[in-house]
Amino acid sequence: MTRLRDNKKQAKLVLDDGSVFNGYSFGHECSTLGEVVFNTAMTGYPESMTDPSYKGQILVMTYPLIGNYGVPTCNVGTDGISVRMESENIHIKALVVADYSDVHSHWESEESLSAWLKRNQIPAITGVDTRELTKLLRENGSMMGRIMLEDTPDETDEMDYGSVNFVKQVSCDSPIVYGEHINKKKVVLVDCGVKANIIRCLTKRNVEVVRVPWDYDFTMMDYDGLFISNGPGNPDTCFVTVEHIRKAMQTSDKPIFGICLGNQLLAKAAGAKVYKLKYGHRSHNQPVRLTGTNRCFITSQNHGYAVDQKTLPDDWEPMFCNMNDGSNEGIRHKTKPWFSVQFHPEAASGPTDTEFLFDEFIKLL
Repeated sequence: MTRLRDNKKQAKLVLDDGSVFNGYSFGHECSTLGEVVFNTAMTGYPESMTDPSYKGQILVMTYPLIGNYGVPTCNVGTDGISVRMESENIHIKALVVADYSDVHSHWESEESLSAWLKRNQIPAITGVDTRELTKLLRENGSMMGRIMLEDTPDETDEMDYGSVNFVKQVSCDSPIVYGEHINKKKVVLVDCGVKANIIRCLTKRNVEVVRVPWDYDFTMMDYDGLFISNGPGNPDTCFVTVEHIRKAMQTSDKPIFGICLGNQLLAKAAGAKVYKLKYGHRSHNQPVRLTGTNRCFITSQNHGYAVDQKTLPDDWEPMFCNMNDGSNEGIRHKTKPWFSVQFHPEAASGPTDTEFLFDEFIKLL
């Protein structure tokens, strides 16, 4: 840390409650504002940082050593999907770590984490007591915070995280087709901020994926199944998407599968309510139980809202529950081929214990 401190500007994270955490800049030197959340994963920082679900958030990594394996290439494959990342851009507002490693080593490493952050103009600070910061966020809940650097003007505006439609900012602008073939089953994917590995998990199961914008009226399209993706922010801002999902359920019995935000939007379309969790679930080790069984799975998660399963209509039921706090982790219709999960069965990064859910969806097509 000596070399880093000698060469970098002092920086600090100031929370809405007045708490201040001091450190040193190792990213782009600018101020920024966002909702401060923590992730307890030990690996996978490139995947997390390019996950659109983190749009508008300052990410705190609880694992102390970050940057030691650098960053892989950000190339896009011939199928138009990012090869190593979960999207083509970094979506976090800033990164906060305890100990940034300015020396990196990995056979796939293309550049250092610091260089990648600077190239994408994302601020980052190291030397922060992330254990104390995480304890504070667990006790008081996620809150807004501001990254400030010495000798750098604080030009960030105020922001109410829950009122911003971040989904609109990360969704595609027009329909995109993957794996096009006349004889394949066709899945319409509503892009609320989809992770690249979700598309990979679908196309490798030999289906055509038509990715449409979050507010696109897909109800008149010809398709075999509907997929509702993950995404950032407050699900209440996606009322247009909810109306389209509701219309699809009223006019067709075609299979529906949702992930993360997709779980919340499907629940809202069914008539249930959602609520904001105190500090969310962001990790690789969230245990969930399949309702009605003793089968438990370790899952990768990244969400700040949850479904209030007490408000589910009578023809719907909980599918998974969180073994830590009892919150809902999935829903399903009792008679129709409609289901969704709050966790990420595609992982990237994290355990792949529940990837079989993609197979279950494909079987329904």
